[in-house]
Amino acid sequence: MAAPFFSTPFQPYVYQSREDTVTPFQILGGEAQVVQIMLKPQEKVIAKPGSMCYMSGSIEMDNTYTPEHEVGVVQWVLGKSVSSVLLRNTGQNDGFVGIAAPSLARILPIDLAMFGGDILCQQDSFLCSVHDVKVVNSVYQRHRARNIAAAGAEVFLRQRLSGQGLAFITAGGSVVQKNLEVGEVLTIDVSCIAALTPSINFRINYPAAPLRRVVFGGDNVVTATLTGPGIVFIQSLPFHRLSQRIARSVTSPNMRENPRFLVQIGLFLFLAYVVIASSLILTEM
Repeated sequence: MAAPFFSTPFQPYVYQSREDTVTPFQILGGEAQVVQIMLKPQEKVIAKPGSMCYMSGSIEMDNTYTPEHEVGVVQWVLGKSVSSVLLRNTGQNDGFVGIAAPSLARILPIDLAMFGGDILCQQDSFLCSVHDVKVVNSVYQRHRARNIAAAGAEVFLRQRLSGQGLAFITAGGSVVQKNLEVGEVLTIDVSCIAALTPSINFRINYPAAPLRRVVFGGDNVVTATLTGPGIVFIQSLPFHRLSQRIARSVTSPNMRENPRFLVQIGLFLFLAYVVIASSLILTEM
């Protein structure tokens, strides 16, 4: 059994696969976390490219294509990596490898066997895996969804993890786990969903918001209604929200944070129109 996702820093956990293979691991740090995985001889870890932080001397790293991680031609053309990092212990003694989160994120260990062998995650949330884990970019595989509700979720949660192994995913800020009972309803900002089980009924809400809200304050315009049963992991600070706030602090205010900017643009266009129209009239005279 894998560790609960709300792991205490530096506290060790042990994962036991269905073949009784035992893999100890630790989740280190507070915000930008690192997962340290212990590997016996010939054991391996599949990780996202660029995520390896450190490793023992007996670990060999190879950048290789893994068939179980489906990446289509469209993803490759758009810059998606078609390979993964394979970290294997080739020594005679136990080794270790440290995999780091790519941003200010927490690492969640997900034992897929405990979730029915299937879970939907936000785009690029997969970090690394041990044993039987298959990663599919589900936005291009909507026709494979089990039901209409899952297909709707896959439009926004663009990674599907399946198998019986242990996967590590990332989520921004604080993470909350909600266990929804049958018929229990939860309304949530779509961007705050880190992962959920496909058994949850997923419905997108597009509220009839006034135009001024969309133009001047469009946050939380798109929400989702989740209906149980199932489990959902909620992140308090999605990466795109963090990057937007950083960009706003180093650039000039945009229209949403400075409504007068829109009025200034309107006045500029009106004055330009008046000048052009006046010049045309004077030319004709």
